[in-house]
Amino acid sequence: MSDVRALAAEVIYQVIIEKQSLNQALPAASTKIAVKDKALLQQLCYGVLRHYSSLEFYCSKLLSKPLKGKQKVFEFLLYVGIYQLQHMRTPPHAAVAETVNALTTLNATGLKGLINAVLRNFQRKQTELEAQAHEINACKYNHPGWFINQVKTAYPTQWEQILDANQLQAPMWLRVNQAQHNTTQYSEKLNLENIDHQLQDGFIDAVLLEKPCDVFSLPEFDTGGSSVQDGAAQMAARLLDPQDGDYILDACAAPGGKTCHLLELAKIEVLALDADAKRLERVQENLTRIGLEAKLTCADASKPNDWFDGKQFDRILLDVPCSATGVIRRHPDIKWLRRADDIEKLAKLQGQILQEIWPLLKPGGTLLYATCSVLPQENKNQILNFLEQQTDAEHMAINSDDTLTTPGWQLLPALTDGFYYAKLTKKYS
Repeated sequence: MSDVRALAAEVIYQVIIEKQSLNQALPAASTKIAVKDKALLQQLCYGVLRHYSSLEFYCSKLLSKPLKGKQKVFEFLLYVGIYQLQHMRTPPHAAVAETVNALTTLNATGLKGLINAVLRNFQRKQTELEAQAHEINACKYNHPGWFINQVKTAYPTQWEQILDANQLQAPMWLRVNQAQHNTTQYSEKLNLENIDHQLQDGFIDAVLLEKPCDVFSLPEFDTGGSSVQDGAAQMAARLLDPQDGDYILDACAAPGGKTCHLLELAKIEVLALDADAKRLERVQENLTRIGLEAKLTCADASKPNDWFDGKQFDRILLDVPCSATGVIRRHPDIKWLRRADDIEKLAKLQGQILQEIWPLLKPGGTLLYATCSVLPQENKNQILNFLEQQTDAEHMAINSDDTLTTPGWQLLPALTDGFYYAKLTKKYS
Protein backbone atom coordinates (compact mmCIF):
# COMPACT_ATOMS: atom_id res chain seq x y z
CA MET A 1 0.00 0.00 0.00
CA SER A 2 2.90 2.36 0.67
CA ASP A 3 3.88 2.00 -3.00
CA VAL A 4 0.53 3.59 -3.90
CA ARG A 5 1.29 6.66 -1.79
CA ALA A 6 4.78 6.97 -3.23
CA LEU A 7 3.36 6.74 -6.74
CA ALA A 8 0.73 9.34 -5.90
CA ALA A 9 3.46 11.75 -4.77
CA GLU A 10 5.37 11.11 -8.00
CA VAL A 11 2.27 11.71 -10.13
CA ILE A 12 1.60 15.02 -8.35
CA TYR A 13 5.25 15.97 -8.99
CA GLN A 14 4.83 15.20 -12.69
CA VAL A 15 1.68 17.34 -12.89
CA ILE A 16 2.76 20.33 -10.80
CA ILE A 17 6.50 20.50 -11.53
CA GLU A 18 6.82 18.83 -14.94
CA LYS A 19 3.45 20.12 -16.25
CA GLN A 20 2.22 16.74 -17.43
CA SER A 21 -1.53 16.23 -17.62
CA LEU A 22 -3.08 13.80 -15.17
CA ASN A 23 -4.32 11.85 -18.21
CA GLN A 24 -0.67 11.19 -19.07
CA ALA A 25 0.86 10.67 -15.64
CA LEU A 26 -1.79 8.55 -13.92
CA PRO A 27 -2.16 5.72 -16.48
CA ALA A 28 1.62 5.30 -16.62
CA ALA A 29 1.81 5.07 -12.82
CA SER A 30 -1.12 2.64 -12.70
CA THR A 31 0.86 0.02 -14.63
CA LYS A 32 3.26 -0.27 -11.67
CA ILE A 33 0.72 -1.49 -9.08
CA ALA A 34 -1.82 -4.26 -8.60
CA VAL A 35 -5.27 -3.80 -10.12
CA LYS A 36 -6.83 -3.69 -6.64
CA ASP A 37 -4.75 -0.60 -5.74
CA LYS A 38 -5.56 1.48 -8.84
CA ALA A 39 -8.72 3.01 -7.38
CA LEU A 40 -6.79 4.20 -4.31
CA LEU A 41 -4.06 5.73 -6.48
CA GLN A 42 -6.67 7.61 -8.49
CA GLN A 43 -8.46 8.79 -5.35
CA LEU A 44 -5.24 10.13 -3.85
CA CYS A 45 -4.13 11.92 -7.02
CA TYR A 46 -7.51 13.47 -7.74
CA GLY A 47 -8.00 14.38 -4.09
CA VAL A 48 -4.64 16.10 -3.68
CA LEU A 49 -5.13 18.09 -6.89
CA ARG A 50 -8.64 19.12 -5.84
CA HIS A 51 -7.33 20.43 -2.51
CA TYR A 52 -3.86 21.48 -3.61
CA SER A 53 -3.98 25.10 -2.40
CA SER A 54 -5.00 24.23 1.14
CA LEU A 55 -2.50 21.35 1.35
CA GLU A 56 0.26 23.68 0.18
CA PHE A 57 -0.79 26.20 2.84
CA TYR A 58 -0.72 23.61 5.64
CA CYS A 59 2.78 22.50 4.71
CA SER A 60 3.99 26.07 4.51
CA LYS A 61 3.00 26.39 8.18
CA LEU A 62 4.30 22.98 9.27
CA LEU A 63 7.68 22.88 7.52
CA SER A 64 10.48 25.10 8.82
CA LYS A 65 11.55 25.56 5.18
CA PRO A 66 9.97 24.34 1.92
CA LEU A 67 11.35 21.29 0.17
CA LYS A 68 12.74 22.28 -3.22
CA GLY A 69 14.12 20.70 -6.37
CA LYS A 70 14.05 16.92 -6.40
CA GLN A 71 13.02 16.97 -2.73
CA LYS A 72 9.67 18.49 -3.74
CA VAL A 73 8.30 14.97 -4.23
CA PHE A 74 8.58 14.48 -0.46
CA GLU A 75 6.50 17.58 0.17
CA PHE A 76 3.92 16.12 -2.20
CA LEU A 77 4.05 12.93 -0.15
CA LEU A 78 3.09 15.09 2.84
CA TYR A 79 0.13 16.39 0.82
CA VAL A 80 -0.90 12.78 0.23
CA GLY A 81 -0.68 12.05 3.95
CA ILE A 82 -2.57 15.18 5.02
CA TYR A 83 -5.26 14.56 2.39
CA GLN A 84 -5.88 11.13 3.92
CA LEU A 85 -6.09 12.56 7.43
CA GLN A 86 -8.44 15.33 6.35
CA HIS A 87 -10.69 13.76 3.72
CA MET A 88 -10.49 9.95 3.79
CA ARG A 89 -11.77 7.27 6.11
CA THR A 90 -8.33 5.75 6.51
CA PRO A 91 -7.63 5.36 10.27
CA PRO A 92 -5.24 8.19 11.22
CA HIS A 93 -2.54 5.87 12.55
CA ALA A 94 -2.61 3.89 9.29
CA ALA A 95 -2.54 7.03 7.15
CA VAL A 96 0.55 8.28 8.98
CA ALA A 97 2.33 4.91 9.06
CA GLU A 98 1.72 4.09 5.38
CA THR A 99 2.77 7.58 4.26
CA VAL A 100 6.00 7.33 6.28
CA ASN A 101 6.65 3.83 4.91
CA ALA A 102 6.32 5.18 1.36
CA LEU A 103 9.73 6.78 1.87
CA THR A 104 11.28 3.33 1.55
CA THR A 105 9.92 3.11 -1.99
CA LEU A 106 11.20 6.63 -2.67
CA ASN A 107 14.67 5.70 -1.33
CA ALA A 108 14.53 8.39 1.34
CA THR A 109 14.30 6.54 4.66
CA GLY A 110 16.33 9.33 6.28
CA LEU A 111 13.27 11.59 6.01
CA LYS A 112 10.96 9.30 7.99
CA GLY A 113 11.38 11.35 11.15
CA LEU A 114 10.49 14.59 9.37
CA ILE A 115 7.43 13.20 7.56
CA ASN A 116 6.15 11.53 10.73
CA ALA A 117 6.62 14.72 12.77
CA VAL A 118 4.83 16.95 10.23
CA LEU A 119 1.85 14.61 9.93
CA ARG A 120 1.54 14.29 13.72
CA ASN A 121 1.79 18.07 14.03
CA PHE A 122 -0.99 18.49 11.47
CA GLN A 123 -3.22 16.22 13.56
CA ARG A 124 -2.60 18.41 16.60
CA LYS A 125 -3.13 21.71 14.78
CA GLN A 126 -5.74 20.63 12.20
CA THR A 127 -8.63 22.76 13.48
CA GLU A 128 -6.46 25.85 13.80
CA LEU A 129 -4.89 25.40 10.35
CA GLU A 130 -8.24 24.81 8.66
CA ALA A 131 -9.61 28.02 10.17
CA GLN A 132 -6.60 29.97 8.88
CA ALA A 133 -6.91 28.46 5.39
CA HIS A 134 -10.61 29.35 5.28
CA GLU A 135 -9.66 33.04 5.45
CA ILE A 136 -7.68 32.80 2.19
CA ASN A 137 -9.84 32.52 -0.95
CA ALA A 138 -7.34 30.39 -2.88
CA CYS A 139 -7.33 27.89 0.01
CA LYS A 140 -11.03 28.17 0.88
CA TYR A 141 -12.06 27.39 -2.71
CA ASN A 142 -8.92 25.49 -3.78
CA HIS A 143 -8.60 27.29 -7.10
CA PRO A 144 -5.86 29.66 -8.29
CA GLY A 145 -6.56 33.31 -7.53
CA TRP A 146 -6.66 34.43 -11.17
CA PHE A 147 -9.39 31.91 -11.95
CA ILE A 148 -11.44 32.83 -8.89
CA ASN A 149 -11.30 36.48 -9.95
CA GLN A 150 -12.37 35.74 -13.53
CA VAL A 151 -15.27 33.54 -12.47
CA LYS A 152 -16.34 36.09 -9.87
CA THR A 153 -16.38 38.84 -12.53
CA ALA A 154 -18.28 36.73 -15.06
CA TYR A 155 -20.80 35.26 -12.60
CA PRO A 156 -21.20 37.66 -9.66
CA THR A 157 -24.11 35.69 -8.15
CA GLN A 158 -23.02 32.16 -9.11
CA TRP A 159 -19.25 32.09 -8.74
CA GLU A 160 -19.20 30.21 -5.44
CA GLN A 161 -21.52 27.49 -6.77
CA ILE A 162 -19.22 27.05 -9.79
CA LEU A 163 -16.11 26.70 -7.64
CA ASP A 164 -17.89 24.33 -5.24
CA ALA A 165 -19.16 22.19 -8.13
CA ASN A 166 -15.59 21.89 -9.44
CA GLN A 167 -14.58 20.22 -6.17
CA LEU A 168 -17.11 17.38 -6.52
CA GLN A 169 -16.66 14.07 -8.29
CA ALA A 170 -18.38 14.23 -11.66
CA PRO A 171 -21.34 11.89 -12.23
CA MET A 172 -21.29 9.21 -14.91
CA TRP A 173 -23.61 9.85 -17.85
CA LEU A 174 -24.40 7.45 -20.67
CA ARG A 175 -25.47 8.27 -24.20
CA VAL A 176 -27.93 5.72 -25.53
CA ASN A 177 -27.43 4.73 -29.17
CA GLN A 178 -30.81 5.59 -30.69
CA ALA A 179 -29.97 3.55 -33.80
CA GLN A 180 -30.13 0.41 -31.62
CA HIS A 181 -32.81 1.24 -29.04
CA ASN A 182 -34.50 4.25 -27.49
CA THR A 183 -33.60 5.60 -24.07
CA THR A 184 -36.61 4.01 -22.33
CA GLN A 185 -35.75 0.60 -23.74
CA TYR A 186 -32.14 0.92 -22.59
CA SER A 187 -33.34 2.05 -19.16
CA GLU A 188 -35.27 -1.21 -18.89
CA LYS A 189 -32.10 -3.16 -19.74
CA LEU A 190 -30.28 -1.32 -16.94
CA ASN A 191 -33.10 -2.19 -14.53
CA LEU A 192 -32.68 -5.88 -15.39
CA GLU A 193 -28.99 -5.57 -14.43
CA ASN A 194 -29.89 -3.70 -11.20
CA ILE A 195 -27.92 -0.64 -12.32
CA ASP A 196 -29.50 2.36 -10.58
CA HIS A 197 -30.02 5.36 -12.82
CA GLN A 198 -32.23 8.33 -13.71
CA LEU A 199 -33.62 9.79 -16.91
CA GLN A 200 -33.34 13.57 -17.13
CA ASP A 201 -35.82 15.94 -18.78
CA GLY A 202 -34.30 17.71 -21.75
CA PHE A 203 -31.60 15.07 -22.31
CA ILE A 204 -33.18 12.86 -24.96
CA ASP A 205 -30.36 10.35 -25.33
CA ALA A 206 -29.07 10.37 -21.76
CA VAL A 207 -29.03 8.14 -18.72
CA LEU A 208 -27.51 9.44 -15.47
CA LEU A 209 -26.08 6.65 -13.30
CA GLU A 210 -26.48 6.82 -9.53
CA LYS A 211 -22.84 5.80 -9.19
CA PRO A 212 -20.01 5.07 -11.64
CA CYS A 213 -19.53 1.50 -12.80
CA ASP A 214 -17.33 -0.59 -15.06
CA VAL A 215 -18.44 0.12 -18.63
CA PHE A 216 -18.31 -3.56 -19.53
CA SER A 217 -20.99 -4.25 -16.93
CA LEU A 218 -23.35 -2.10 -19.00
CA PRO A 219 -25.81 -3.88 -21.31
CA GLU A 220 -24.49 -4.12 -24.88
CA PHE A 221 -21.70 -1.61 -24.27
CA ASP A 222 -19.26 -3.72 -26.27
CA THR A 223 -21.56 -3.58 -29.31
CA GLY A 224 -22.25 0.14 -29.09
CA GLY A 225 -25.55 0.12 -27.20
CA SER A 226 -24.33 3.02 -25.08
CA SER A 227 -21.30 5.25 -24.61
CA VAL A 228 -19.95 7.29 -21.71
CA GLN A 229 -20.54 10.98 -22.41
CA ASP A 230 -21.56 13.85 -20.16
CA GLY A 231 -25.06 15.20 -20.60
CA ALA A 232 -23.79 18.62 -21.68
CA ALA A 233 -21.55 17.14 -24.38
CA GLN A 234 -24.52 15.14 -25.68
CA MET A 235 -26.30 18.37 -26.60
CA ALA A 236 -23.83 19.06 -29.44
CA ALA A 237 -25.23 16.53 -31.90
CA ARG A 238 -28.84 17.35 -31.04
CA LEU A 239 -28.24 21.09 -31.53
CA LEU A 240 -26.46 20.54 -34.85
CA ASP A 241 -29.50 18.44 -35.87
CA PRO A 242 -28.00 16.21 -38.59
CA GLN A 243 -30.29 15.21 -41.46
CA ASP A 244 -29.98 12.19 -43.75
CA GLY A 245 -27.64 12.94 -46.64
CA ASP A 246 -25.73 15.74 -44.89
CA TYR A 247 -21.99 16.15 -45.31
CA ILE A 248 -20.70 17.20 -41.88
CA LEU A 249 -17.34 18.38 -40.56
CA ASP A 250 -16.50 17.54 -36.96
CA ALA A 251 -13.49 19.79 -36.42
CA CYS A 252 -11.26 19.04 -33.42
CA ALA A 253 -13.11 15.72 -33.16
CA ALA A 254 -11.09 13.63 -30.68
CA PRO A 255 -11.91 11.54 -28.72
CA GLY A 256 -14.93 11.04 -30.98
CA GLY A 257 -18.00 11.04 -28.76
CA LYS A 258 -19.72 13.75 -30.76
CA THR A 259 -18.69 12.19 -34.09
CA CYS A 260 -20.31 8.91 -33.07
CA HIS A 261 -23.42 10.64 -31.75
CA LEU A 262 -23.95 12.44 -35.07
CA LEU A 263 -23.67 9.14 -36.95
CA GLU A 264 -26.12 7.47 -34.56
CA LEU A 265 -28.76 10.11 -35.28
CA ALA A 266 -28.77 10.23 -39.10
CA LYS A 267 -27.41 8.66 -42.29
CA ILE A 268 -24.65 11.15 -42.97
CA GLU A 269 -21.09 11.47 -44.21
CA VAL A 270 -18.69 12.81 -41.60
CA LEU A 271 -15.17 14.15 -41.88
CA ALA A 272 -13.63 13.91 -38.41
CA LEU A 273 -10.62 16.19 -38.14
CA ASP A 274 -8.04 16.44 -35.36
CA ALA A 275 -4.46 17.69 -35.17
CA ASP A 276 -3.38 14.93 -32.74
CA ALA A 277 -2.79 11.59 -34.45
CA LYS A 278 -2.76 9.68 -31.14
CA ARG A 279 -6.10 11.15 -30.08
CA LEU A 280 -7.50 10.42 -33.54
CA GLU A 281 -6.87 6.73 -32.80
CA ARG A 282 -9.40 7.07 -29.98
CA VAL A 283 -11.97 8.29 -32.50
CA GLN A 284 -11.41 5.17 -34.60
CA GLU A 285 -11.68 2.93 -31.52
CA ASN A 286 -15.05 4.46 -30.65
CA LEU A 287 -16.30 4.14 -34.24
CA THR A 288 -15.19 0.52 -34.41
CA ARG A 289 -16.86 -0.44 -31.12
CA ILE A 290 -20.18 1.05 -32.19
CA GLY A 291 -19.93 -0.17 -35.79
CA LEU A 292 -19.82 3.26 -37.47
CA GLU A 293 -17.74 4.79 -40.25
CA ALA A 294 -16.31 8.25 -40.79
CA LYS A 295 -13.42 9.73 -42.72
CA LEU A 296 -10.61 10.55 -40.27
CA THR A 297 -8.04 13.21 -41.15
CA CYS A 298 -5.09 14.32 -39.03
CA ALA A 299 -4.73 18.03 -39.72
CA ASP A 300 -4.88 21.50 -38.18
CA ALA A 301 -8.38 22.99 -38.33
CA SER A 302 -6.89 26.48 -38.51
CA LYS A 303 -5.11 25.62 -41.80
CA PRO A 304 -7.81 24.30 -44.19
CA ASN A 305 -5.56 24.90 -47.22
CA ASP A 306 -3.66 21.80 -46.05
CA TRP A 307 -6.68 19.45 -46.08
CA PHE A 308 -9.88 20.98 -47.54
CA ASP A 309 -10.83 19.45 -50.90
CA GLY A 310 -13.28 22.17 -51.97
CA LYS A 311 -16.48 20.31 -51.11
CA GLN A 312 -18.41 22.52 -48.69
CA PHE A 313 -20.21 21.15 -45.66
CA ASP A 314 -23.93 21.21 -44.84
CA ARG A 315 -23.15 21.42 -41.13
CA ILE A 316 -20.03 21.99 -39.08
CA LEU A 317 -19.39 21.11 -35.44
CA LEU A 318 -16.59 23.38 -34.27
CA ASP A 319 -15.56 22.16 -30.82
CA VAL A 320 -12.55 24.42 -30.52
CA PRO A 321 -9.49 23.99 -28.28
CA CYS A 322 -10.29 25.78 -25.02
CA SER A 323 -9.28 26.24 -21.39
CA ALA A 324 -11.47 23.25 -20.34
CA THR A 325 -12.51 25.24 -17.29
CA GLY A 326 -15.98 23.68 -17.50
CA VAL A 327 -14.65 20.17 -16.83
CA ILE A 328 -12.35 20.85 -13.86
CA ARG A 329 -14.32 18.40 -11.73
CA ARG A 330 -13.25 15.65 -14.17
CA HIS A 331 -9.72 16.99 -14.62
CA PRO A 332 -8.58 18.80 -11.45
CA ASP A 333 -5.09 19.22 -12.88
CA ILE A 334 -6.52 21.87 -15.23
CA LYS A 335 -6.61 24.32 -12.32
CA TRP A 336 -2.84 24.10 -11.88
CA LEU A 337 -1.76 23.64 -15.51
CA ARG A 338 -3.65 26.66 -16.85
CA ARG A 339 -2.33 30.21 -16.48
CA ALA A 340 -4.19 33.51 -16.78
CA ASP A 341 -2.39 34.43 -20.01
CA ASP A 342 -3.44 31.12 -21.59
CA ILE A 343 -7.00 32.43 -21.93
CA GLU A 344 -6.05 35.29 -24.24
CA LYS A 345 -3.93 32.96 -26.39
CA LEU A 346 -6.74 30.41 -26.61
CA ALA A 347 -9.31 33.07 -27.48
CA LYS A 348 -7.06 34.27 -30.31
CA LEU A 349 -6.69 30.71 -31.63
CA GLN A 350 -10.44 30.10 -31.39
CA GLY A 351 -11.17 33.25 -33.37
CA GLN A 352 -8.64 32.23 -35.99
CA ILE A 353 -10.16 28.74 -36.37
CA LEU A 354 -13.67 30.15 -36.60
CA GLN A 355 -12.63 32.59 -39.35
CA GLU A 356 -10.80 29.87 -41.30
CA ILE A 357 -13.55 27.26 -41.03
CA TRP A 358 -16.50 29.54 -41.84
CA PRO A 359 -15.86 29.63 -45.66
CA LEU A 360 -16.12 25.81 -45.70
CA LEU A 361 -19.82 26.00 -44.79
CA LYS A 362 -22.45 26.01 -47.56
CA PRO A 363 -24.84 28.97 -47.80
CA GLY A 364 -27.85 27.99 -45.71
CA GLY A 365 -25.66 25.67 -43.67
CA THR A 366 -25.34 25.53 -39.87
CA LEU A 367 -22.22 25.86 -37.72
CA LEU A 368 -22.30 24.96 -34.03
CA TYR A 369 -19.52 26.60 -32.02
CA ALA A 370 -18.72 24.69 -28.82
CA THR A 371 -16.33 24.82 -25.87
CA CYS A 372 -16.09 23.12 -22.48
CA SER A 373 -15.23 26.47 -20.91
CA VAL A 374 -17.10 28.77 -18.53
CA LEU A 375 -15.13 31.92 -19.44
CA PRO A 376 -16.87 34.59 -21.57
CA GLN A 377 -13.66 35.42 -23.49
CA GLU A 378 -13.86 32.00 -25.12
CA ASN A 379 -17.63 31.92 -25.47
CA LYS A 380 -20.13 34.75 -25.87
CA ASN A 381 -17.43 37.38 -26.48
CA GLN A 382 -15.97 35.20 -29.22
CA ILE A 383 -19.35 34.96 -30.96
CA LEU A 384 -20.12 38.67 -30.53
CA ASN A 385 -16.81 39.52 -32.22
CA PHE A 386 -17.45 37.07 -35.04
CA LEU A 387 -20.98 38.30 -35.75
CA GLU A 388 -19.66 41.85 -35.83
CA GLN A 389 -17.05 40.95 -38.44
CA GLN A 390 -18.88 38.34 -40.54
CA THR A 391 -21.77 39.90 -42.44
CA ASP A 392 -23.03 36.59 -43.87
CA ALA A 393 -23.30 34.97 -40.40
CA GLU A 394 -26.68 34.89 -38.68
CA HIS A 395 -27.26 34.09 -35.02
CA MET A 396 -29.78 31.30 -34.28
CA ALA A 397 -31.20 31.35 -30.76
CA ILE A 398 -30.96 28.03 -28.90
CA ASN A 399 -33.22 29.11 -26.02
CA SER A 400 -34.79 32.24 -24.51
CA ASP A 401 -31.51 33.24 -22.82
CA ASP A 402 -29.68 33.14 -26.16
CA THR A 403 -29.95 36.66 -27.55
CA LEU A 404 -28.00 38.90 -29.89
CA THR A 405 -26.51 40.77 -26.94
CA THR A 406 -25.63 37.59 -24.97
CA PRO A 407 -25.40 34.95 -27.70
CA GLY A 408 -25.20 31.24 -27.02
CA TRP A 409 -26.14 28.80 -24.30
CA GLN A 410 -23.83 28.63 -21.28
CA LEU A 411 -24.16 25.53 -19.12
CA LEU A 412 -22.42 25.76 -15.76
CA PRO A 413 -20.99 22.76 -13.86
CA ALA A 414 -23.70 21.21 -11.68
CA LEU A 415 -25.81 18.37 -12.99
CA THR A 416 -23.69 18.42 -16.17
CA ASP A 417 -20.24 19.72 -17.01
CA GLY A 418 -19.74 23.35 -17.96
CA PHE A 419 -20.27 23.79 -21.71
CA TYR A 420 -21.01 26.56 -24.18
CA TYR A 421 -22.87 26.36 -27.49
CA ALA A 422 -23.65 28.99 -30.13
CA LYS A 423 -25.52 28.24 -33.33
CA LEU A 424 -24.85 30.18 -36.52
CA THR A 425 -26.21 29.87 -40.03
CA LYS A 426 -24.73 31.20 -43.25
CA LYS A 427 -26.91 33.60 -45.22
CA TYR A 428 -27.51 33.12 -48.93
CA SER A 429 -25.78 35.83 -50.94
